[in-house]
Amino acid sequence: MLRSLGQRPLTGSGEDPRAAELRAAVSRLRRELAAHPAEFPDRAVAEDELAALAAMAAGGVPEIPRLRRSLLLIAGAIGSVSALARGLADVRHAVELFGPPPRDG
Repeated sequence: MLRSLGQRPLTGSGEDPRAAELRAAVSRLRRELAAHPAEFPDRAVAEDELAALAAMAAGGVPEIPRLRRSLLLIAGAIGSVSALARGLADVRHAVELFGPPPRDG
């Protein structure tokens, strides 16, 4: 279930809804990647960075530059695997909940 940026955590949970969204999106993409039959050169990079994102999401409010770096590495590693495109888009959306990308210039 996608939540909007302005939504509050469930009463009594104290959990940041952005972290919950990120954790859910990362979990889905990790499952999709694990089920994907094809091997590709940077699969281990994607798996490692997804694990890093999961750890950051579990730890509360992560460092935004580190989130973005992981997202870029994941996108570079699995970006050409069309079967994983939706899961990657969901992770990107969840990362963007922590703030818009910096503007150049």
